Amino acid sequence: MLIRRFLGALSGALAVTATVVLCTAGPASAHVGVKADKAQAGATDVTITFDAENESSKASIVSVRVALPAGIAPADVAYVSGPAGWALTPAADGYTVAGPALAAKQSAQYAVKVAKLPADATTLSFKTLVTYSDGRVDRWIGIPNNGAQPDNPAPTLTLAPAAAAPSSAAASSPEPVATASDSPAPAAPATAAGGTSGDGGSAAPWIIGVVVVVLLAGGALAWRLRGRRGPAE
Repeated sequence: MLIRRFLGALSGALAVTATVVLCTAGPASAHVGVKADKAQAGATDVTITFDAENESSKASIVSVRVALPAGIAPADVAYVSGPAGWALTPAADGYTVAGPALAAKQSAQYAVKVAKLPADATTLSFKTLVTYSDGRVDRWIGIPNNGAQPDNPAPTLTLAPAAAAPSSAAASSPEPVATASDSPAPAAPATAAGGTSGDGGSAAPWIIGVVVVVLLAGGALAWRLRGRRGPAE
């Protein structure tokens, strides 16, 4: 009997706890979502899409006001798409997208293009105010502090590190240029025995040949003269 009473009390307590958790989690689940096609620091021409959920049971969303994070200027943001009839209006610190009231329970989905994301950022928080047709304003402006999540967190985009730049040393190093000292020395031309390379060495055979011819001619001339004198004596 005591065990049954204990189990009954425990079941009742669990049911109450579950009901409290579900009721508490309901409003917290509504938020403003954000995603990007190139979620990387320093990326260019990045399309960022927002989805502001409708938390009102009666009113409709009529506008979404955004304060841009540091490193993104209003002039760097261009409207891409959104609800029919909505348009983007720049402001000093961000922009507003607004237009005809949306249907009941319809979320406000729109996209913008950012010229360039900050190169040194790891996260980007877009503080957002969602305004309804009955004047209600949802403020999604909380920024995480030391890991603690705020009750109404601003839509935050987590970025991958920026792409590594090419090494300046590698980019500026010229291709190696061959120099005279790097080239193998040409082989010395073969010379005649006893001669030297250069013009002098190549002329020596010609000189020797001329001398031989002169000597031969002189010998022949002397032989002829001697032959002529013989009969006369």
